[in-house]
Amino acid sequence: MIYNDEYETLPREALEALQLKRLQSQIERIYARVPYYRAKMDEAGVAPGDIKTLADISKLPFTTKEDLRKNYPFGLFTVPLERVVRIHASSGTTGQPTVVGYTKRDIAIWAELMARCLTAAGATQKDIIHNAYGYGLFTGGLGAHYGAENLGATVIPVSGGNTKRQIMLMRDFRSTVLLCTPSYALNLAEAMVDMGIDPKEMALKVGVFGAEPWSENMREEIEKQLGIKAIDIYGLSEIIGPGVAVECVEEQKGLHIMEDHFLPEIVHPETFEPLPLGEKGELVFTTLTKEAFPLIRYRTKDFSRLITAPCSCARTFYRMEKITGRSDDMLIIRGVNVFPSQIEHVLISIEGVEPHYQIIVQREGNLDTMEVQVEVSDSIFSDEVKTLEGLTKKIQNEIKDLLGVSCKVKLVEPKSIQRSEGKAKRVIDKRKI
Repeated sequence: MIYNDEYETLPREALEALQLKRLQSQIERIYARVPYYRAKMDEAGVAPGDIKTLADISKLPFTTKEDLRKNYPFGLFTVPLERVVRIHASSGTTGQPTVVGYTKRDIAIWAELMARCLTAAGATQKDIIHNAYGYGLFTGGLGAHYGAENLGATVIPVSGGNTKRQIMLMRDFRSTVLLCTPSYALNLAEAMVDMGIDPKEMALKVGVFGAEPWSENMREEIEKQLGIKAIDIYGLSEIIGPGVAVECVEEQKGLHIMEDHFLPEIVHPETFEPLPLGEKGELVFTTLTKEAFPLIRYRTKDFSRLITAPCSCARTFYRMEKITGRSDDMLIIRGVNVFPSQIEHVLISIEGVEPHYQIIVQREGNLDTMEVQVEVSDSIFSDEVKTLEGLTKKIQNEIKDLLGVSCKVKLVEPKSIQRSEGKAKRVIDKRKI
């Protein structure tokens, strides 16, 4: 099934003509309305009129998270705030969030893109959609919610947490589609068994899972335990949120990129030169229709490749391979972006803590866990247990307040964390993703 047959099955030539028209219009608009971008383009020696083909996009400067931080909060918006109807934000490396804005038209486009994604996963107007993505500043919950309503399905806005209640509602409401992170899907399956409920007796038929990396092995485990099809969805708040790309239920091999709204590139992660179609590198997106917060050549830091082979679902959009890694040190813990520098930001502000730490990430059962091991000064380490417990709790609370994710804190004696002569190894990731 296809939600928008007119655009999702456009012949390649017509699609590329549409992309070029939208790209040219977007670049003219950004150049006229965003001083920061205008200065970057002037510095690169490129003007809007220089974009005559899609290949000319390589003349334009990249955008990074650093650019977003420099323009916090609204410096990259192209419309006045009175036209912005919604603001979302994701965590930044020092606690300063990455802010994104949406006009009424942006919200309508986003809702359609998510409806397309749900349709690609096999959902229809007749479905009852259990939305366990987090609502709030995180784009996942509301993005998926509006898409489900646009589709005409019944949406249950459960959000995250309270697992037993979620299972009760899923069972009683006979939910057919599950939206959440893949790790939470496995957690739900495990909790069902603990409650004496056979997951296969539920009405669920498909799950649309994203917000964190997951492997083919994890897909097989979810499908086996819940008795459903597990579909991968990709998005990032800077580009729009969930709905940038999705697998189709027919093949589940690569995620169809909504190319009429987002222009993808793959560039070399070190030279940043564009790579030929099919080669693996860093994924870059330019937004073609965003009004409030358009981005030029945004470096996602995600590694992938573009798949150009035709798909049996009849969509003509290129597919992107499942994300296999990142070019930076960002971790994704239970759907939350975590940078080691954020942890460091907390630690250096606490008296008695040394600037030597290590982050241990692993998967316990079906959920990701994070432990922060941090050295303390000699005087603190030899102090009484009550003092150490108080310090541990303080660090845990400050990390939770900043990042919105819980972690275990382990205080270790001075000089016990291995020193490095080069770049310090801050993260030990023991997950098998």
